[in-house]
Amino acid sequence: MKSVFHKFNPADTINWFESKGIKLKTENDNRVFPLSNSSETITNFFLQEAKNRNIEIIKDYSVEKIKKTEDGFIVNPESKFAITFDKLIVATGGNSKPEFYSMFGKLGHTIVSPVPSLFTFNVDKHPLKGFEGISLESVKIKIKDSKLSQKGAILITHWGFSGPAVLKLSAFTAREINKTNYDFEIEINWIPETINIKKSLLEIKTKYPNQKISSHTYFNLPIRLWKRLIELSGINEDLKWTETSSKKLNILVKVLTESVFRIKGKTTFKEEFVTAGGIYLKEVDFKTMESRICNGLYFAGEVLDIDGITGGFNFQSAWSTAFLVAKAIIKL
Repeated sequence: MKSVFHKFNPADTINWFESKGIKLKTENDNRVFPLSNSSETITNFFLQEAKNRNIEIIKDYSVEKIKKTEDGFIVNPESKFAITFDKLIVATGGNSKPEFYSMFGKLGHTIVSPVPSLFTFNVDKHPLKGFEGISLESVKIKIKDSKLSQKGAILITHWGFSGPAVLKLSAFTAREINKTNYDFEIEINWIPETINIKKSLLEIKTKYPNQKISSHTYFNLPIRLWKRLIELSGINEDLKWTETSSKKLNILVKVLTESVFRIKGKTTFKEEFVTAGGIYLKEVDFKTMESRICNGLYFAGEVLDIDGITGGFNFQSAWSTAFLVAKAIIKL
């Protein structure tokens, strides 16, 4: 994508949107969003732009077959609603269904097996049920028994976990997780700072020996979550620090830094849905995004074997590749 971004990069995108009156903001982790915090701002803008430029949008028309001809393409050639085009741009976004890509396979393209990416985790027998809406700015999530991990914000949901850290982990481990049939374990370090947790707990114990262990929270954890983690450690919430044995503190340290959750399934409801896999990149000319296999066929965005993390990165690749497609076609 380097050559693509040299032609149309994130700064170009930001400048373009702002020149159209749409203000954007950049989060601390480099995710970019509309200042309105609403995706409808972008959607409505593009719909209005299409209307202003007399671009016809055909609804309720399912593309089932594509036929290559000497002059171009026929979409759904065997239907009475067949449509003929000189050029064909495929900018459908991602799709995890292999049958979707079969149309392009029949045109000669190699398809990299598609799998879902950017999804949230469903937790089996959710031990944090009832804590929906609690979020933390920084945790470390790791696929158990692996080196695959991500740091970032997390959100406890009705069904499990969401938030940037979870979405990023799902993106970088999409194929590995897919192989487990979305049945695996994760470890959450609720305090990813490089401090000695056991030493800190012993200092608290020395300073507040007669204070109930659950009466105050520590390490910037929400008080409700702190109490729940204490409970998961097998410590009675009425126990005082002086009554808490070193063995129990060791268990608490493990829960604070290596809480294990069984993941069974994924959720994409009201979340982004991205696909890893798609059109094999070596069969596409990245100067124009035209197929090297089928003249007049162009690809833009996630239908290609590219996928990025949450925060506008997938949109950027879509807009950058679409920019190249548009420039190539205008020159023809």
